[in-house]
Amino acid sequence: MSKIENNNPMTAEEVLRLRTVKAKSTEKPEAVEKLFKQAPAMETINGRTFPKGMKTIGMPMDEKTAEIRALETDHFYPTHADFEYNPKLEPKRDRKPKFIDRDSFLTPENARTIFGADQRKVYNSTAYPWRCVGRVESSLGSGSGVMIGPRHLLTCSHIVDWQPNNTTGWLKFTPMYYNGSAPYGTAWGTLTYYKYKVTGPSIDSTEIQYDYVVIVLDRPIGNSTGWLGSKSYSDSWDGGAYWTHAGYPGDLTGTQRPTYQTGIALDGDFWSADDNESMSHKADIWPGQSGGPFWGYWDGSPYAVATQSAHNPSDNFASGGSDLVNLVIRARNEHP
Repeated sequence: MSKIENNNPMTAEEVLRLRTVKAKSTEKPEAVEKLFKQAPAMETINGRTFPKGMKTIGMPMDEKTAEIRALETDHFYPTHADFEYNPKLEPKRDRKPKFIDRDSFLTPENARTIFGADQRKVYNSTAYPWRCVGRVESSLGSGSGVMIGPRHLLTCSHIVDWQPNNTTGWLKFTPMYYNGSAPYGTAWGTLTYYKYKVTGPSIDSTEIQYDYVVIVLDRPIGNSTGWLGSKSYSDSWDGGAYWTHAGYPGDLTGTQRPTYQTGIALDGDFWSADDNESMSHKADIWPGQSGGPFWGYWDGSPYAVATQSAHNPSDNFASGGSDLVNLVIRARNEHP
């Protein structure tokens, strides 16, 4: 049994007993102002100007390096922020009817992504780690993601606009986006680290195993927001309700406000290697939450183990494994 299998995440009950940590310092206004002032790189195509796309770096499918032995990366909690284990819910005055009525929305017969009573809650919190989660936008639509390094974003592969010649379309990330607000500014992708190019809209069983990328952003927005650590998923955690998920659903909030859910159990598939593993789950999911992280707590610190990927008529699916951690390590080492 590996070391990671002996090191279980904290249970939901243990996390509930943790107390909020109040900020020990104040963030310097000029640090945040600098993030707002930096404009994205632009390019002109057929006479029209767009945010510049990204170059890509692929990790070969059969590549196994010494880095793979590292089963986690560090987290960073900025002491100018509060640390809350349960975020502040949006105030009653801001609550709105759900954006899509799922009972009448046209979906494939018997397809379900909400199981039983909907457990998602809309929040508005600038505390850590919630400030690390944000809205991802590309020419394909919107999704979710999380800071995983100083200027490193973890999200799903299928939100990336893959193009020829090892390039992609533009990608934008706004941490703790809430109804148009951007408390830490917006960052733009410059480079994509990937294991597999997942294109969608349908995603097969192989693609679910690799539906994650690490985006190198054009500014170190993580120094303001902080970032989550990452860990390789262990099948010994199957069935344990350890996990929290956050993202921007299209049904409840029209992708304009984030939701979260706790006490989620993941179930890694037995036919996949631990380095690239799909996980089924019954968390409440809707399009827009793709790329949002699943994370747990070790000694009170948050580590992401997977990203939301796909669904079929009976299950939702997330993607993770040690290859996810390896991508984070490579992106952070090569582009700190």
